[in-house]
Amino acid sequence: MKNLMNVLLGGKEGAIGLMILAIIILLLMPMFLDVFRLNLMGKYLTFAFVAVGLVLCWGHGGILSLGQGIFFGIGGYCMAMFLKLEASDMQSTAAQTTPGIPDFMDWNQVTSLPMLWEPFHSFSFTLFAIIIIPILLAFIIGFAMFTRRVGDVYFSIIMQAIVAILTILIIGQQGFTGGINGITDLKTLHGWDIRTDEAKYVLYYINALLLLAVIMISRFVLSSKLGRLLSAMRDKEERVRFSGYDVAMYKVFIFCFAAVVSSIGGAMFTLQVGFMSPTIIGIVPSIEMVILAAVGGRLSLIGAVYGAVLVNLGKTYFSEAFPELWLFLLGGLFIFVVMFLPDGLAGVYQKYVRPLFIKNKTVNGTTPPPTIDSDENKEPVMKGGVK
Repeated sequence: MKNLMNVLLGGKEGAIGLMILAIIILLLMPMFLDVFRLNLMGKYLTFAFVAVGLVLCWGHGGILSLGQGIFFGIGGYCMAMFLKLEASDMQSTAAQTTPGIPDFMDWNQVTSLPMLWEPFHSFSFTLFAIIIIPILLAFIIGFAMFTRRVGDVYFSIIMQAIVAILTILIIGQQGFTGGINGITDLKTLHGWDIRTDEAKYVLYYINALLLLAVIMISRFVLSSKLGRLLSAMRDKEERVRFSGYDVAMYKVFIFCFAAVVSSIGGAMFTLQVGFMSPTIIGIVPSIEMVILAAVGGRLSLIGAVYGAVLVNLGKTYFSEAFPELWLFLLGGLFIFVVMFLPDGLAGVYQKYVRPLFIKNKTVNGTTPPPTIDSDENKEPVMKGGVK
């Protein structure tokens, strides 16, 4: 049990980093932010789920997915469908031509609820769908790509193409998906009004706790044999394959795991923001999600959270102050990080901040602390002693 907790917390320094993050998002933010700003921060943290998933599949697995918006959208739309059906009871929609269906369907002259929507009357099925649908889609995509050894660049392009196809499909099927406006006017969850200040606080805490749990589970994955193999595949894929490992299936697994994490973030986004639309999951948002991981540090799980918050804060400011230029500024930020800060904020900490602590501890005669995510960055040892 002690060893398990040590793995989940990431060792002594990892535990300190996780504790600091927990104090910030669970204590300081609710204490000093008003309900509007806290809800906005909760929205930013939903994108941290995607960034954490990208740390796993891109940072450690070498799989640069420019289509994580797909999985974020799956979770978001699944939750939105359930909430919309709850808001579309016979009494609330009595004035419609066809009562009992979502308002956008009535506006588009849909006369009955599509079969695809029927299962989402059940909250249990909705939770099941949020987990299973992204796994199935990621498995299909991953198995098709990785077993054929599709190159990293081509994989990224294909993911962007899939994002474009699904976005166009959602917009085109307006009568069934809400089109470009998405699914809006979401009010209650099992009769509980999610628009109240109390609900926003509760949902924020649920979101934050889920994020911390995902980070701990991700640390467990990275500290296992799978995590060491992922790093080995990223650096020397052919050598791992010649050592007898099924590289494709390991890639499929971590891609599916990242998809589920992103889907959970999408579901929490819908609950906290109150809508879901294709503008959240398109080509540009999917690229922005990669920027979150890059800024935080593509090898650091905790850095991904800070990156998600800081980039979204910057995005909010720039889009308001420079509405015509903010996309260029965001692109410039990504280029700057790639060229000058390849390890993101986590790299800045390792290079400039951590040595100060090491110096102080050395002067005091104590052992320097391990590096952040040290268990995640160990050079893997494969079969036959090959390194």
